[in-house]
Amino acid sequence: MSLPKVYVSRRIQDAGLLLLNGRVEYEVWEEIGPVERGVLLEKGATADGLLVTLSDRIDEELLSRCPQLKVVGNYAVGYDNIDVKAATERGVLVTNTPDVLTNATADIAFALLLASARRVVEANEFLRSGDWVTWHPNLLLGSDVSGSTLGIVGMGKIGQAVARRAKGFDMEILYVNRSPKPEIERTLGARRVALEELLAASDFISLHCPLNEETRGLIGEEELRAMKRTAFLINTSRGPVLDQKALFKACSEGWIGGAGLDVFEKEPVPLDEPLLTLKNVTTLPHLGSATIKAREGMARKAAENVLAALEGRRPVDLVNPEAFRA
Repeated sequence: MSLPKVYVSRRIQDAGLLLLNGRVEYEVWEEIGPVERGVLLEKGATADGLLVTLSDRIDEELLSRCPQLKVVGNYAVGYDNIDVKAATERGVLVTNTPDVLTNATADIAFALLLASARRVVEANEFLRSGDWVTWHPNLLLGSDVSGSTLGIVGMGKIGQAVARRAKGFDMEILYVNRSPKPEIERTLGARRVALEELLAASDFISLHCPLNEETRGLIGEEELRAMKRTAFLINTSRGPVLDQKALFKACSEGWIGGAGLDVFEKEPVPLDEPLLTLKNVTTLPHLGSATIKAREGMARKAAENVLAALEGRRPVDLVNPEAFRA
C-alpha cells in the first residue's frame, strides 16, 4: 500500500521532517527563496498534504487543482495566506502552530520597544561611523520605558506574554480585545479600553492582532494622529494591519516619536521603502519566531498536524474543525 504524498514548500527544521520519515512520501523545496507558484501548483495536484509557510498563497486556484488534498499544515500561527473558507468547502483541513512561538515573538516585540525608545540602532550606527567624538549631556537622548504606559492591541497569547514583560518594567497596561481577559486584569492590573483611549493614553503601542478583514488597515492616518507625539508604535503582527504610507508621514513629520517594525505590507520589504530612510524607525526582517527552540517547535507541530490528518486523527491545532470528519 502506497504512503500518502506530502509536499513541503520550504526546508523546515529536521525536528519536523524526521517525523515524516516512513509515514508519508515527501518532497521538499530546497531553495532559499519561496517555492515557485508553478511548482506549488504542480506538486499540489498530486499531494495528499501540503506543509507550507506564510510565503505560500493557498487560494481557490490552487485548491481547485488539488483533488486529493486532505490537509494544509501552516508553519506559522497566523494563516492569512490560506483561504480557509475555500479549504473548508472542499473538506481540506487547515492547521497552524500556536503556543511554541509565543515567547520568542513577545521577546522580539519588547526588543523593538526598547530599541526604539533608547535609539539603539541609531546609536550603534553613530558609534561605528566615527561620529562619536565625546560624551555629551544631550547625546542621543531617548525615552523612558519603566513607568510608562503600554497599549496592547490584541490580547491573545502573544499580547499577554508582552504584558507580562511590561509588568517587569512597572508599565501601566491598557489593551484592546474583542473579549475581556479577567486573569490578565487581575494579575497584571491591565485595563481593557476602547481603541481611541488606548491611542491617546499610551507611550508605546504594540500590535498583536491577527490579519483579517476587520484588522486590515486598522492603524491608519487618523489613528496615528490620535497618538501622543512622543509615542512609539511596535508591529510584530502582520504588515497590512498598519498603513505604511501613513506611518512614514507620522514618523517623518513628527506626529509620533517613531516605530519598531518586524513585519511589512510587502515582504521582503523593497529597499526603496521610505520608512527605511528614517532614523526613528527600527526595522527587522520578520524575526518574531526566529529562535532555535521556537522554529523547531513549529516544525514538529506542523508535521504532527499533517500526519494526524492523513492518519484519520483530528489535528491538535485545527483551524477549521467544521471540516473534520472522523
